[in-house]
Amino acid sequence: MTSARDLMTAGAECIGENETLVEAARKMRDLDVGALPICGEDNRLKGMLTDRDIVVKCIADGGEPGSATAGQFGAGKPVTIGADDSVEEALRTMSEHQVRRLPVIDGHDLVGIIAQADIARHLSKGATGDLVQDISAAQV
Repeated sequence: MTSARDLMTAGAECIGENETLVEAARKMRDLDVGALPICGEDNRLKGMLTDRDIVVKCIADGGEPGSATAGQFGAGKPVTIGADDSVEEALRTMSEHQVRRLPVIDGHDLVGIIAQADIARHLSKGATGDLVQDISAAQV
């Protein structure tokens, strides 16, 4: 059985919940990523922050990214997958919750992220196409 751990990109870096959106944007630039997990001071996952969140939810609304914090944008409990859960479970979770990035947890520790790109690299075109269709279906 292939597990989430087999597909994930390991070594995901968090942005702290009290760090500013400017710091988050710089970290995204430096890591060449479009999203970061938000971690609390307790080292627990609090949510995900995307480059789109920074632009649409802060800057476009007249917010100040130099004082707004990542934690202000981590709404609700993040959708995650266990590192030893099956790939099928990861696909089902991504489809059901319509998320493009799925943090992978081992116990309470963030160990990686499965993104659509990871699915495309490791699974068939059919599985990748089905996932993209499921994720995008209600966002039209």
